[in-house]
This record gives sequence, structure tokens and C-alpha cells, in this order.
Amino acid sequence: MTNDKKLRVGVIFGGRSGEHEVSLRSAESIINAIDKDKYDVVPIGVTKEGRWLTAGDATALLPQAVMDSKSQRTVTIVGDPTRSGLMRLDGSEPHLSTEQLDVVFPVLHGTYGEDGAIQGLLEMAGVPYVGCGVLASAAGMDKIVMKRLFEQAGLAVTEYECFLRSDWEREPDAVIARINRALGLPVFVKPANLGSSVGISKAANNSELRDAISDAARYDRRLIVERAVAGREIEVSVLGNDNPIASLPGEVIVGREFYDYEDKYVDGVSRTEVPANLPKETIERIQRDAICAFTAIDGAGLARVDFFVEKGSGRVIINEINTMPGFTAISMFPKMWEASGVSYRELIDRLINLAIERHADRSRNLTSYQKK
Repeated sequence: MTNDKKLRVGVIFGGRSGEHEVSLRSAESIINAIDKDKYDVVPIGVTKEGRWLTAGDATALLPQAVMDSKSQRTVTIVGDPTRSGLMRLDGSEPHLSTEQLDVVFPVLHGTYGEDGAIQGLLEMAGVPYVGCGVLASAAGMDKIVMKRLFEQAGLAVTEYECFLRSDWEREPDAVIARINRALGLPVFVKPANLGSSVGISKAANNSELRDAISDAARYDRRLIVERAVAGREIEVSVLGNDNPIASLPGEVIVGREFYDYEDKYVDGVSRTEVPANLPKETIERIQRDAICAFTAIDGAGLARVDFFVEKGSGRVIINEINTMPGFTAISMFPKMWEASGVSYRELIDRLINLAIERHADRSRNLTSYQKK
């Protein structure tokens, strides 16, 4: 990759996830904002069924144009570092052909995209990619593992109980009793592995709790129930590899019972305040805790870390980390960096450079034994 030519950036979007549509919006914003003088964009759409597509028409860069294009090409990335690019699978061609990708921006939210799956494929393929690696992506996606890592790092977390879907189906009354005894009500019920508030419900009584658990169990086999915290919802963005930095925080002022999927992407009745109006010492505490959380999961590239500032006590409680946060026009991650002096376009540029830096560092690792 020389400095006198554009880098080919594969932007992967869509995916087999409940957050498929959110991913399309994020990718559209990135493709519109990326510096076309420095980068050639290769849009790669993944359908809900898992089929990989790119547009035969070079002008069809935007996600919906790729998905709707009549000149679609079927493509894939294989775990073969000698190919290191996008493999075309056109049946009309006598041989498979590979198009080079210098770096990949996997703008995939949720399962098969934010959970370490696509990261593992890109690792095997030897292609630099934006964002966290396999371990951090998997840990950041799993709310149970995430909380345990945060606790070990000394961060304050919400009280929680976790159990399997099979436990719920076998002994629902025992699960209900356990939650009431350990947490009381109200609580939030969540699938362990999902994002954008999909499958999340608030329950104030046992009837709502039963409905909430049954709903969450549609999305995952591992479930988590958390004590509801009365407090302000504060978010902060993290950027970097070995020496990450944190942005100014922002606040989500919810318009519903909580900041759910409908509120985030459909009705939009909540509003955000960036930067958040907080005391200086609270801002500094949140920034320190965000970097601590990022380091605890071995984060790389980017993350958005969500907190509660508890009413009355002012206690800072970490809620979760998102290793591929939304990049839509209303997404907090870029808005908080903009408030911190980093424009959307510069943010994309930094993320691509961080991806290349991380890949170069990983490439130093020996993959076979060598005598000293």
C-alpha cells in the first residue's frame, strides 16, 4: 500500500441480524462521508439470508443501491490470506477472481457482525479491518461476560441475574422467584447477545416479567435481568488501540419508558444533549471508566461505552460497551467526537489508520515456533 494510490476500502453492511436495517443506515452515512480522494469504496452487502453481494455498476455505492441493483455480483471473502480480498463467484466466469481490499470497514451490528464472527473471518483472510478483534467483539456483545470482565476491572455495574432459556422453559416459577429475591422490581430483561435494544423490555410486575423473559428468549439462549437504575443515561466514545482516548460524553434524554429500538430508529421521541451537562469531576470519571472498560475487553479501534449517573447518589455505573456503535446521522458515537473536535470525515480516516496499525502489529506475531 503506497502513499501515491488510493486505498481500496471494503464497506460491509446488512447481515444476518435483527439490526440489518440499522447497518444499512450506518454504511450509507460512512460511504457518503468518506474522503473519495483518498479511498476507493467497495460496497459489500450481506442479505438477511447471508448472501454477499456487490454492485456491478461502479456508481451504485449506497447500500440500498447494492441490494436493489440489477447488475449484482455474488462475492465472498475466504479465510485464505494468499487471496486477501474480495472473491467474485460469478457463474459465467471460468475461474474465480479476487479483487484486492486494502482494509475492510465491517459496519455490521449485532449477531454475525459485532460478535467476533466476521472479525474471525477477516483475521484468517489476513485483511486489515476497522474495530475490535475477535475477543473484544465477542466479549462486548455478550452482556454477561462483559459485566463479569467489568467487575473484575473494578467498575461499578448494575446488579444482575443470568440464566439459560432452558432454565426458563423448565422452571419458570423458580426463575421468577429468584429474580424477585435477588433484584426486586422493576428490572430490565435482555437477550445476552444482541444490540440496538432489540428484545429488551422493562418489567414492573411479575406478569410483565414473564412476558419480557418470553420475548427475550426468542432472540438468545442466554438471558440477563438487571435491576432498573433511576438515573441519567450518559454515553462516551472511545478511539484508539493501545493508547485509547475518550470523547466528551453525551446524554440521552429518553422519551419513552426507556431508550428502545422504536425510539432509537423509528419514532425518535428521545433527544440527545452533546456534550452532556455534568460536573467536571464526573466527566473525568466517566472518561476514565470508559477507557478502563475498553482495555478490560482488549478493545481496538472504537467503542461507545454507556453509563448511568444514579439519581441522588451521583454514582457512575457502567451499563455496557458497544464495539461497533451506530454511524447513522443520529448516532451518538460520531456526534460526541464532533463535539470533541473530530469531524465525521476525520473520524473515518482515523479508524482506517488504526485498522492498518493494528493489523501491522498483529502481523509481528510468530505463527510457528522459532528457536531463540
